[in-house]
Amino acid sequence: MNITLKEKKLSNGMISLYIEYYKGSTSDLNGKRSHIRDFEFLKIYLHQNPKDAVERKENKENRKLAEDILSIRQSNYIQGKFEFKNLNKSKRQFLNFFAEKMEEKSNSVKNYGVWQSTYSHLKNCISPNYLFDEVDENFVKRIKHYFEVEARTKSNLPLSQNSKYSYFNKFKACLRSAFDDGYLSINYAVKVKAFEQGESQREYLTFNELQALVNTACKYEVLKKAFIFSCLVGLRWSDINTLVWSEIRDEGENLHKLNFRQEKTDGVEYLYISKQARNLLGVRKSPQDRVFIGLKYSAVYNNEIVRWCNRAGVFKHITFHSARHTNAVLLLENGADLYTVQKRLGHKEIKTTAIYAKIVDQKMRESAQLIPELALEIRKI
Repeated sequence: MNITLKEKKLSNGMISLYIEYYKGSTSDLNGKRSHIRDFEFLKIYLHQNPKDAVERKENKENRKLAEDILSIRQSNYIQGKFEFKNLNKSKRQFLNFFAEKMEEKSNSVKNYGVWQSTYSHLKNCISPNYLFDEVDENFVKRIKHYFEVEARTKSNLPLSQNSKYSYFNKFKACLRSAFDDGYLSINYAVKVKAFEQGESQREYLTFNELQALVNTACKYEVLKKAFIFSCLVGLRWSDINTLVWSEIRDEGENLHKLNFRQEKTDGVEYLYISKQARNLLGVRKSPQDRVFIGLKYSAVYNNEIVRWCNRAGVFKHITFHSARHTNAVLLLENGADLYTVQKRLGHKEIKTTAIYAKIVDQKMRESAQLIPELALEIRKI
């Protein structure tokens, strides 16, 4: 940023002194560049054509005062009281940095997918030439407005509340990384409030529906085994997919435990499992062998879950993650307390687990039968 003293001639024969803060330039989506300037008008004036010694003295004193103020502003800037950026890093392109951060998430399929979707949207509203030097609070507000109003799905529909929440949070995560890495001197991620997260519908299976799936053939045996195992123990697909035999601990005939690191949170978990869940895994193999060999994340497997459910007479929108929801509901319905379910699922906050309590709220079920029946004749149409 350049801070300089400027003059502006006025129609009344005076000169207005002001300070210009030049913050570089910006470019729109078409690549057209414009300059960014702020001004501080000092309300200090000079005579354009001083007529006598008095006016010349006033000019000298007023110019000295303006130059002193300029020196203070420049000193404040150097001391960090104004925005001060690393000059080399500030010239890096924002989208290039975002793409780099996105690739760091490539080992997590679901998380990487959200970063990719966010990147696709950002390319619609940020010029490829947009530099960190141009980032400010208004830029962050502009991106939030894009997700709020302008962004569309592939079907040309407005984004859902949870999509807005997820995409804007990835954008803010990039801003935090840029601040931590020295590309920004201000953490703009905290300057603009995130979207509220919408409460998503958690589809799950009842015990009888799960039993129906157990009794129904699935085209891919490893998928069936992994899905049922998730229903019994509550593991995410990412943790089941990476589970190896060294993480299965047999501590007795009826005592079995998983000792693994969660892919999503990177936290180490110790999870006791039932004898039936352990028997489902079969004979122990080499320590570094995957437990579910051949399991993969694909549209083919996702579609088979739906077909498998339909063959079993379960006509719900069931995904692999529904197995985790099923585990939570079955635990609560069979007497587990909310704290225990929270620990088993690895939730950091109890409010995340409390959503399942709404599903199994026995009082709400009973309340549906409280109103006495009306003497009501239902006519067939």
